[in-house]
Amino acid sequence: MRPSLLSFIVFLCLGFFLVGEGCNPSDQSALLKFKNSFPNPDQILLSWDPSISDCRNWGGIECNETTNRVISLEVSNQLNGTIPSAVADLPYLQTLRLRKNPYLVGEIPPAIGKLVSLVSLELSWNNISGPVPQFLANLKNLWFLNLSFNKLSGTIPASLSFLPQILEIDLSRNQLTGPIPDSFGHFPGNAPSLILSHNKLSGQIPTSLSNMDFSRVVISRNEFSGDALMFFNASKTTEIIDISRNNFAFNFSRAGFMHETLVTLDISHNKIWGSIPSSITDAILLQNLNVSYNRLCGKIPSDWNLKYRSQPFDNSSYVHNPCLCGSPLPPCKP
Repeated sequence: MRPSLLSFIVFLCLGFFLVGEGCNPSDQSALLKFKNSFPNPDQILLSWDPSISDCRNWGGIECNETTNRVISLEVSNQLNGTIPSAVADLPYLQTLRLRKNPYLVGEIPPAIGKLVSLVSLELSWNNISGPVPQFLANLKNLWFLNLSFNKLSGTIPASLSFLPQILEIDLSRNQLTGPIPDSFGHFPGNAPSLILSHNKLSGQIPTSLSNMDFSRVVISRNEFSGDALMFFNASKTTEIIDISRNNFAFNFSRAGFMHETLVTLDISHNKIWGSIPSSITDAILLQNLNVSYNRLCGKIPSDWNLKYRSQPFDNSSYVHNPCLCGSPLPPCKP
C-alpha cells in the first residue's frame, strides 16, 4: 500500500474517533449554567463535574450517540429555586423531566417554549406556581405534557389543542379554574389522554368534545356540572372514564359503552339519574366499576361477560343510589 493512501486511511479512522469524542462543549456549558443558577450548586448534581468527566457521564443526562448533543435532562429530589433560563441553551433536548423537587418554585419560564425539539415535558410533584403558559403551544413535537402535582392556577389555555402530536395532557392536582376549552374538541391529531382531576375546574363540558375519541378521560374531583354523555359512545375506544366527585346530572340510561376497550368506569358522587344500561355487561375488559352515590334506579344488569374478572362487582360499586336493586344489592320489589 502506498504511504499516501495509508496516511489517508489513518486520518479517516482518527477523525472517526475524534468526532464522537466528548460532550458537545456548548451543551456542557449550558448544563453548568443550569446547575450554577441554583443558590446551592455545590450541593446538587454532584456528578456534574467537568474536572472528572464530560457531560455524557453526568447523572440524569443522555446524549445522542452520534452527535453527542444532549437529548435528555432528568433531575429529581435535588433542585432548590426556580427553573433557570439556561435550559433554553440545550436546543436538541427531547426529554425534560424535573420531578419530585419540593423546593422547585416559581413559574414555568419562557425558556421552555424555545425547546422546540421536546417530545416529553414533565414538571411534576414540584411547587411550581403561576399559569399554564400559552407558549407551550410552540412545542409542536410534543407527545407528553405532565404538569401534575404543582400549584398552577388560572385557566387551561385553549392553545394546548394546537399541539399536533400530543398524546397525553396531565394537569391534575393543581389549582386550575374555569372550564375545559371548547378547542379541546378540535385537536388536529388523535385525541390525547385528558387528565385534569383534583382541580377547581367548573362549568359544563363543551359539546365539541364529542368529536374526540379520548383514550383516557380523568376529570374527577372538580366542580363540573350538566351533561357528560359525550364521553359515553360505544363507537369510541376509550379505556378510562373517571368523572367522579363533580356535579354532573344526566340520564345514564342513554350511555353507550366501549365494549372492547373500557377498563375503568367511575361516575360516583354525582347527581346522575336513570338506570344502568344492560349493554354495560358487554364491556368485556371492564375491571373497575363505581356508580355509587348517585340517583340511579332500576335493576342492576347481570350476565356479565367479563374477560379478566372471575366475579361480578360487589355492592361497593352500587351503594347509595335511592332505588337501585338486584344482586349484589337487595332484590327488586315485585
